Amino acid sequence: MMPLVLHLRSQSLHTDAVGHVSWRVDEVVQQIDPARLAIIVCDVWDHHWCRGAEERLDAMVERMNETLCAARARGVQIIHAPSETMAFYADHPARRRIAGIVSAALPFERPHEDPLLPIDDGDGGCDVVGCTPHRAWTCEHRTITIDAERDVISDVGLEVYAWLVKWGIERTLIMGVHTNMCVLRRSFAIMQMVRWGVPIALVRDLTDAMYNPARAPYVSHDEGTALVVSYIEQHWCPTVASTDLIS
Repeated sequence: MMPLVLHLRSQSLHTDAVGHVSWRVDEVVQQIDPARLAIIVCDVWDHHWCRGAEERLDAMVERMNETLCAARARGVQIIHAPSETMAFYADHPARRRIAGIVSAALPFERPHEDPLLPIDDGDGGCDVVGCTPHRAWTCEHRTITIDAERDVISDVGLEVYAWLVKWGIERTLIMGVHTNMCVLRRSFAIMQMVRWGVPIALVRDLTDAMYNPARAPYVSHDEGTALVVSYIEQHWCPTVASTDLIS
């Protein structure tokens, strides 16, 4: 199997010759055996309480599935993580395949700074008037293909970690929603994986933030999402584009 080529983008502080400090974009190219790569699909639910969030996901989910199918065909491991829906999948082969798996050794928790986000999501991030928070989801979005013979389903960080160890995964990618919330903070997501020393990267064009433009920093929704992606590149992990997986 030909290796996959990932273009890992991050940002670091740079001081120029006259002392001005700025963020610089850095890119590292990694070739990886597809069998040593996994993708976590974070909270790509069938429905959401925020109509704006649901509309934006509906517009993106076909590309998500195209990317996952292309990656799976190359031999990449797919981990579906639609939080709070495990009861729906209790009898699904992809859930049974990973349920209760444990690692031989618990991961070491590494300290890591947690800087403030660049957006104010204190109102829940909904950008549509009249939405009321409630549990609207029952399963993963129906557009996303789950391969019952190969994929796994889990919303438990330690199960996901044990699966990565079992299969000798060298790089994990994560896509889904929402960038400033679940994609960062779930037990299987960026912050926890970084603290466990798992090499992880965000698929930056297949994510969306929960952000209301009426809140600071008072930019458009797309700009708010871009700010969170930059924050992740600066403080947590690199990002890649879906083209790396489809090309």
